[in-house]
Amino acid sequence: MNDTPKQPKTRLFHRLALFGYFGLLILMPVWLFLLSPREGHSAGFIFVVYILPLLLPLKGIVQDKPYTFAWANFIVLIYFIHGFTLLWIAKDEWLWVSLELIFATSMFIGCTYYARHRGQELGLKIRKLKEDLADEKEAHQHNSE
Repeated sequence: MNDTPKQPKTRLFHRLALFGYFGLLILMPVWLFLLSPREGHSAGFIFVVYILPLLLPLKGIVQDKPYTFAWANFIVLIYFIHGFTLLWIAKDEWLWVSLELIFATSMFIGCTYYARHRGQELGLKIRKLKEDLADEKEAHQHNSE
């Protein structure tokens, strides 16, 4: 954990990200194993496809690492696809699908802006490709002399 204080806007996005993340982490197993078990799919398949991806960023999220919040957005896309697909084909599960989409949206927005604002507060910066290319060109010119 870093001692740099979080601005109010950063704290808001952090809470939004955690709300969405832990909401999905609780909802998915409860929904898919208890409330509406999937016929034709093994428990192992359900775990690997819908639960395991959420566990991948757990350590970094608990440790409050902005970079983890940033790449966790790739994982949340699975839940958007799942939710929007079920909106179309499983109208009888609209409540659970709506919760999944609310949590996924909260996580996506929270993670995106938390990573951005917290990274700025900590002085983290992703180098631009232009800077990398300029450094590489300079090193190449220096080596060819």
